[in-house]
Amino acid sequence: MAQAEIHRVLKPGGTPVAMLYSRASLNYQVSIRVIRRRSPDEAGSHPPSLVGVAWALLLVNTLGYTSADLIIPLPRPVAQMITMGALVAAFGLALILNPQIRVRPSAYLLLLSMLAVLSIASSMRLESGLGSLLRCFRLTLFVATLWLLSAWWRGDLRFARYHVRAVGAVILTVLIGLVISPGGAFSGPDGRLVGAIWPIPAPQVGLYCAIATGLSVVLWLTRNIDGRSAAIVSVPAVGLLLLSHTRTALLGLVTALLLAGLTLAFTHARARRALAAAIGFGTVVALVFGQAVMSWLQRGQDAEQLTSLTGRAKVWDLLLAKDRTPGEQFFGVGLTDKSFAGLSIDSSWLAVYHEQGWVGIGIVVAFLGGLLVTAALRPPSPQRACAVFLIVYCIVASYTEVGLGDASPYWLNLAVAASLLVPRGGEEEPAGTRPQGSTE
Repeated sequence: MAQAEIHRVLKPGGTPVAMLYSRASLNYQVSIRVIRRRSPDEAGSHPPSLVGVAWALLLVNTLGYTSADLIIPLPRPVAQMITMGALVAAFGLALILNPQIRVRPSAYLLLLSMLAVLSIASSMRLESGLGSLLRCFRLTLFVATLWLLSAWWRGDLRFARYHVRAVGAVILTVLIGLVISPGGAFSGPDGRLVGAIWPIPAPQVGLYCAIATGLSVVLWLTRNIDGRSAAIVSVPAVGLLLLSHTRTALLGLVTALLLAGLTLAFTHARARRALAAAIGFGTVVALVFGQAVMSWLQRGQDAEQLTSLTGRAKVWDLLLAKDRTPGEQFFGVGLTDKSFAGLSIDSSWLAVYHEQGWVGIGIVVAFLGGLLVTAALRPPSPQRACAVFLIVYCIVASYTEVGLGDASPYWLNLAVAASLLVPRGGEEEPAGTRPQGSTE
């Protein structure tokens, strides 16, 4: 209280002390409201831009490697150093952004942590060599980084946008490699498109293209991006997907987009029109270009190759026929390079069974089922549609691709889905989820 005001109170006939106290209290409350309204920690403002950088570094860590004619030769050990360095950088950046290690409770991340503990316990027997322990270290660091970034999960679309930008950047490298070195870009098996700048294998090219296409289409259907932005992402991505000849990615894209569109059909007229147009277009393509479609799907393979899923069935039979101890059946042999008898397993479910046993299978079923049930219980929204697309895609692609049992793009896809399904209970954030120094 100012000195002149105090003298006024003490003088006869001055302002009563109670009135001054009430006025000061009111001014204090108004000041607090202004501060809270302008506080950078209030929900609805933007998170630090470095959160998106950390997410992109996690995606770099999951990039695959294949033999290809690269524009700039990249030995495999150097590529491994780059991807592992990206993970360490992502963890360090997330720790700087979240120094108090405040995390958001997440059943999905809890189950990933359980899978990491199971992987470490199985790998301690060293049945797969010392490399299994290095893979466990990577897996643990990957899950820890996801926990740190979960502090910014708000049930909005920001992590979906981070994901589209990061995946779009990877697709751009594939496109640039195709323009600069067409021979290197088509040096994959049977002339399939691979990365000529970074040696991304053809199935992963298809994966990134499908995810970018699906998310951009869902965001356009819900009017969260305009048609031009959606076309800039999806049109080149679809073209590269077709050039990669990745049938699993195409099937996953179509199935997941169909189900995501159905979740929007009752609330978005654009989604209803798009579904009708897609069904009509698909019918015309099947009737007019049926032969070309079948040729693309066959990829020049004979009947034996098609029935054996390009030789996958033979590896699967060998893996299932292997004699296993009860411990190996329930807990697996530890993390491997996703191969068996020198051949790639190419199935998430069999890879998890081989590495983490039936317990690992149960954990994978639990987090996939949990995400599906959570999405089903959410009201129709763009967030739910994007989450449904990502979950369904991962389930479909898991049949002939690995990734559900180890740090991979599939875990990042599902982490985005989990961030989209966080309940938005008003403007206030849950206690303990706001990192110090955050601008969220």
